[in-house]
Amino acid sequence: MSVLSTTAQEQVEKKLVSDGLITPDDLTEVKAEAKKKGVPFLSLLVSSGKVNNEDLTKTTAHVINIPYVNLLTARIDPRVLKMLPEDIASRYMAVPIGEMKNRLVVGMLDADNVQAVDFLSNHVGRPIKVYAASEEGIQHVLEQYKDQIVDEVTQAIGGPDSNVPTRQPRDKNIKTIIQDSPISKALTTILEYAARNRASDIHIEPLKDGLKIRCRVDGVLREIMKLPKSTEPPLISRVKILANLKIDEHRIPQDGEFTVRILDKDIDMRISVSPVVWGEQVVIRLLDKTGTSFKLEQMGYRGRALRSIREGLKRSNGMILTSGPTGSGKSTSMYALLQEVKSDGVNIVTLEDPVEYKMDGINQIQVNPDVGLTFASGLRSILRQDPDIVMVGEIRDKETAELAVQASLTGHLVFSTLHTNSAAGILPRLLDMGLEPFLIASTVHTVIGQRLVRRNGKRVNLHESTAAETAAIKETLGDLLPDNEAEMEGLAEDLGYKTLPLRGNSTYTLTKGVNTPETPGGYKGRMGVYEVFDVSEQIQELILNRATSTEIQEQAQREGMVTMRQDGYLKALAGETTLQEVDRVASADSA
Repeated sequence: MSVLSTTAQEQVEKKLVSDGLITPDDLTEVKAEAKKKGVPFLSLLVSSGKVNNEDLTKTTAHVINIPYVNLLTARIDPRVLKMLPEDIASRYMAVPIGEMKNRLVVGMLDADNVQAVDFLSNHVGRPIKVYAASEEGIQHVLEQYKDQIVDEVTQAIGGPDSNVPTRQPRDKNIKTIIQDSPISKALTTILEYAARNRASDIHIEPLKDGLKIRCRVDGVLREIMKLPKSTEPPLISRVKILANLKIDEHRIPQDGEFTVRILDKDIDMRISVSPVVWGEQVVIRLLDKTGTSFKLEQMGYRGRALRSIREGLKRSNGMILTSGPTGSGKSTSMYALLQEVKSDGVNIVTLEDPVEYKMDGINQIQVNPDVGLTFASGLRSILRQDPDIVMVGEIRDKETAELAVQASLTGHLVFSTLHTNSAAGILPRLLDMGLEPFLIASTVHTVIGQRLVRRNGKRVNLHESTAAETAAIKETLGDLLPDNEAEMEGLAEDLGYKTLPLRGNSTYTLTKGVNTPETPGGYKGRMGVYEVFDVSEQIQELILNRATSTEIQEQAQREGMVTMRQDGYLKALAGETTLQEVDRVASADSA
């Protein structure tokens, strides 16, 4: 329900007491606690267990004169569910539950939101009748959209596969999956589900007696359906046909790609097929190029890290290196750096494998080892084209590393990535590749380490930190939190936040997103946690002495570097994510 007026809330309180759902003493106790903690009274009433959400919704609906419906056990006709798309239903927490005199009957969390009701009515093209429903009840119905998808896929695959080749539209690079082929209908349904739910990957995994489909949303895999074993050969063959792979080859891995139009958007699909014990596993990576932000601030860079990067970008030569595991957003960071320096006055050339996002004003080259175009050979070639800035997608071997170093020594600004666990690990990794320490010390000037954490959804609940959480915050953040109000403003500005809690607090206010189908686990979208440091004279000395990554990390922290875990904890205190999410992603040795 929406925020109630004072009068309406008082009426709700009186009715809860008169209906025997709560005692006057309990009501007084919860109100006092809500005022003390500064949290909404009705939310605390439910979270404290004094009143269940269903009773509160029913009582509130009675007070604001809106009919109520209990959806906790409701099964909705699939035909009715199709009248309101899942993404709209999730966004407005409003689900279709039936029809009444040419009206669509909708159960809604915010049932007295006139603007939302008008939007839904216009969207479905008919009047709607609104009932108030609890969040749990609406989630129960939203889960049935998933069942609908499984039914659609199973039904589609039930018919014979026509094996008709893919029809090509005007742009021959964008494929349209034929809809009169049952297996194609099934694949389209799976792809549309993944695109609607912002999935980054689809995993098609053969089992002994079935086929499991999982999607990775915000970095976490979750199962969406299981299909009969008989669906495996036609479904995997269809993917191979679209990616121009050999459909009769089942013994070796294959990689491919295609672009398909889904939900009025062109989405690039990267395909990886690998033989496993029970068949062939297919991983489809979705690259939706619409709505991607390459702004450093929006990606989560702030404070000291942001200043270090922008200072590094002002230099005309040297190397800026980014580290992290696969899927940690390194490529996106590289594109953001390119976006910052892109102008008509500089020549930017990139070597990528693959080219994930095409950017105007940048000369991008796709690596192709089959014809001899590797990172190393491509880098040799592009240095003859007088580039000002060079981006090498990844430094994988000594030859590429040496060429990148030589490019930076001869007046080029070089961006690249490596796979290491931390920013400090980049420098010993280059030593392991066989580079001379004095070359590393004189060329590398800015180093970035990163991971991705899930963001809290828009709707959050507040809670006080437990004793363990409070201890973890104090241990991790240490001197980064102010001792008193006088220190707060300057320290907050230095770290890139509007305000910071005091180090001596006995508890800290934390947030947790509300778990809904649109925000699984309370999260929606991802952001980076970073550690960035400049290669100072002291760190150069450590490199020359072949110091370990631990020694370099400690020196960088002494010089003011905020570690990934510290960055994540600061973002958790700012309400952007949770401590649990940061601990899941950023290891303790990065604190």
